[in-house]
Amino acid sequence: MRIRPDIELANLTDLGVRRQQNEDYFLYIEPESDEEFAVKGRLLLVADGMGGHNGGEVASGIAAAALREAFLNANGEEPRSILLRGFSQAQQEIVARGSETGNLNGMGTTCTAVILRNGELSYGHIGDSRLYLLRDGILTQLTEDHTLVHQLVKGGALSKDEAAAYQQKNVLTAALGMRSDAVPADFSEKPFPLMPGDTLIVSSDGLHGLIDDREIAEIADSQSPNDACHALLNIAIERGAPDNITVQILRVVTVAQ
Repeated sequence: MRIRPDIELANLTDLGVRRQQNEDYFLYIEPESDEEFAVKGRLLLVADGMGGHNGGEVASGIAAAALREAFLNANGEEPRSILLRGFSQAQQEIVARGSETGNLNGMGTTCTAVILRNGELSYGHIGDSRLYLLRDGILTQLTEDHTLVHQLVKGGALSKDEAAAYQQKNVLTAALGMRSDAVPADFSEKPFPLMPGDTLIVSSDGLHGLIDDREIAEIADSQSPNDACHALLNIAIERGAPDNITVQILRVVTVAQ
């Protein structure tokens, strides 16, 4: 896989301590040819599947494949349109596959997907995987968690401290595979310009559910993407890692003018 020198990239996934199979899926792709890269940019995503038997693993794989296909088959489309199409296709395929196969019924997945093109970021997001931007030591969560606990905090029913101990904090309010007339995902309204030194962190909740934003910022800011991925994974495992853990870290080295 080609990774051009304008970025540094690292990614890791792990079963965690208690799970028997890994239902997370990560993807990174950039076209081999410079001509195609100039038109399409690069795609990275993290999907965290859920469902009985192999359902979660199947759902996250379908989401990644749909986004990959939408990205590679794009012909001059804007990134937002590509992401909309990819998420819509993933939703249709996950629901259809679940309906056709009894033990996959009800499967679903989160998905946080990012397209970087011409020094700008566009994203699509559903569920509780996250996209962070680390700039000048300040970590900003660009995506909003689609969870019951986040809705309660947002509505003022819970404080942040209460939310940390809330028993149903992993209950999702939106995911690919949930039956809906439209995909209840969030998409960036317009591309977000990046700067040299910016660091993007995309993770499943198996990571950020155990490591707070301050710790993530300190580690990602002080280490290379590769070292930071390993350090974050090790901390999650030391803290019990009840879920699968996946993280991708991309640091912008230069931005084309």
